[in-house]
Amino acid sequence: MSEGTSLVLESSENGTDLSQEDIDTIEETAEETILSRQTSVNLVPFIGQRFVSQEAAYEFYCSFAKQCGFSIRRHRTRGKDGVGRGVTRRDFTCHRGGYPQIKPSHDGKVQRNRKSSRCGCQAYMRIVKRADFDVPEWRVTGFRNTHNHELLKSNEVRLLPAYCPISPDDKSRICMFAKAGMSVRQMLRLMELEKGVKLGCLPFTEIDVRNLLQSFRIVDRDNDAIDLITMCKRLKDENHNFKYEFKIDSNNRLEHIAWSYSSSIQSYEAFGDAVVFDTTYRVDAYDMLLGCWLGVDNNGMPCFFSCALLRDENIQSFSWALKAFLGFMKGKAPQTILTDHNTWLKEAIAVELPETKHAFCIWHILSKFSDWFSLLLGSQYDEWKAEFHRLYNLELVEDFEEGWRQMVDKYGLHTNKHIISLYSLRTFWALPFLRRYFFAGLTITSQSESINAFIQRFLSAQSQLHRFVDQVADIVDFNDRAGAKQKMQRKLQKACLKTGSPIESHAATVLTPYALNKLQEELVMAPQYASFLVDEGCFQVRHHSQTDGGCKVFWVPCQEHISCSCHLFEFSGILCRHVLRVMSTNNCFHVPDQYLPGRWRGTTSSSSVNHFRGTTSRDQPERMQLLESMVSTFLVESIETEERLDVACEEISMVLSRIKSLPRSPHGVNDIAFGYPSDSLILPEVEDTNGMIHNFTITNPHDSITTGKLKERRARDGVDLTRKRRQFSAPLCAQYGHDPSDCSIMATDNMSGDALGYL
Repeated sequence: MSEGTSLVLESSENGTDLSQEDIDTIEETAEETILSRQTSVNLVPFIGQRFVSQEAAYEFYCSFAKQCGFSIRRHRTRGKDGVGRGVTRRDFTCHRGGYPQIKPSHDGKVQRNRKSSRCGCQAYMRIVKRADFDVPEWRVTGFRNTHNHELLKSNEVRLLPAYCPISPDDKSRICMFAKAGMSVRQMLRLMELEKGVKLGCLPFTEIDVRNLLQSFRIVDRDNDAIDLITMCKRLKDENHNFKYEFKIDSNNRLEHIAWSYSSSIQSYEAFGDAVVFDTTYRVDAYDMLLGCWLGVDNNGMPCFFSCALLRDENIQSFSWALKAFLGFMKGKAPQTILTDHNTWLKEAIAVELPETKHAFCIWHILSKFSDWFSLLLGSQYDEWKAEFHRLYNLELVEDFEEGWRQMVDKYGLHTNKHIISLYSLRTFWALPFLRRYFFAGLTITSQSESINAFIQRFLSAQSQLHRFVDQVADIVDFNDRAGAKQKMQRKLQKACLKTGSPIESHAATVLTPYALNKLQEELVMAPQYASFLVDEGCFQVRHHSQTDGGCKVFWVPCQEHISCSCHLFEFSGILCRHVLRVMSTNNCFHVPDQYLPGRWRGTTSSSSVNHFRGTTSRDQPERMQLLESMVSTFLVESIETEERLDVACEEISMVLSRIKSLPRSPHGVNDIAFGYPSDSLILPEVEDTNGMIHNFTITNPHDSITTGKLKERRARDGVDLTRKRRQFSAPLCAQYGHDPSDCSIMATDNMSGDALGYL
């Protein structure tokens, strides 16, 4: 049968001829036709071919199309299900048939110029419903197999969306993976391992999985916004220290909303001197920008301050968010604020926080270098990037200015718009211009990574909008409890001194382990530097391998005043190696109090001091684990010597006597199991003074504690950081106001809400 159009003239059941629309060309066929019940790819559609149903005809034509190198889609119909005789005609066309239509815009928004594969292909198959002897059947009345585009090869056609089915079981697993916060690539790799197929050989692709997840994201923006405000009001009624603000636009729609929790406000009072305002996420389903205020506590852990959802990304929106944040924090502005490179945010901060030093996160800037300079510089790109890093980390402004001019001359970047822009904004990102301001270590890569991971934790929860506030609260509360537990464990451990210096011993009694570790890094390097008295109270300090240059240290012992030209103390709150070298060579054996900042001291955190007071029953597992950790540390320390063991036995007897004298719980002993899944309790790993890690297991609360095997400490591998514009998508259907069992998308696959794991 030749390629082209093949139609046959037929009469309808009531004797009326088919309309001219049904007939283009006539070709004779055999009188006898076969009622097709199979989908063999060896058969070609022909005029008069019969099928028992539309679905059978679709499957047959789909198999034929796959063999030829294209896919099909359902096109126009005549009639309507449930009305009159129902559907009496159905057209199946090539997936590239027709032309893309411009959709009308809503709310004045410009539609995206999306590419389309449609090119007006005329290939199609038409079926018409007939009823011979009261038995309905579908006959082929039109067929054309002429294409105006190239057909795909067998290894290419399988990648068309029509041939990338996702089975109900796979859909169920994908939904479960999404709930667990896995990325799409992680889902695919795990399913490849489960199915035992090669990389990239699943019947569906990454785009198919993303489209599946997107199809579940059914949102009602207006109602969800109302529920969000109602949720904030309920939290305010439960805790008057919860703060929130919102703004309604002229159309009575939610424009902006911001909130902060009671514990977050307390954390800001202690650690609000340096703040990160992250605005790199968007809630796509609601078309809102997500802004998060975060900082770092005295143990170097991220702490959450506030959150905002903004309708627009402009000066007015950012100004509103900054005003709301200051209102939550009783008008207390941070000393420094770190943001991404955003012109509108820069202007808003200049107006609303005039006394705050604003800086750009270098992480965001470096992530754009590959697009900006890789093609321009070619093989010189890596060399130029290394030179940029050197300039970024310089200490003196004069050295930076001179080095920048030499770099521009060497690589011929005088007219490059990105270089011009970076230089004009150098006071916002280059360290020589920022070292005089306190940033609490937020500019280093490890802190940026830690904060980014913290944000990703509550964004990956994929919650409905009105539940998002509660989701964030749960993550913040969990982070606070984990932080308090970690701080308690650190208190139970001895500080590990590295130099034996009296300065180190003194600092160890005051600073947190995190801050002490930063000071120890400088103390270890201090002996490699030489100090020279150049004037009264002025010292020149440089590395032993240098013959000139170095840093100037000014010291007035009677006033206990000391400063260095590197400005490390002003920048991070930690004394530099140059100052420590001068102090040690001049017989100074303690650090003046003003150089042990309160925000790095062990007794600073107001939120952690009373963290476990007034806790509810849901906190009991965490308190139980903390108690277990203390017991395990107590055991490790006690068995060191006979004397320690005697003291431990004596003290523990007194503690047990005191506990037994307290009234018992009205509930039974079994009610204090705290929800553990089994009788065996695994205690956290505890490091002893020799750097070894112990594991302990309690098989029963009344059994003895036995020590497990010792294992060596493992070093953590470094992490190579890359950053992209990040997107936060709204959640799946079961969390968006309708039952998955009634979902039209999932109904065809016989999937229930329980299978999705979202009820």
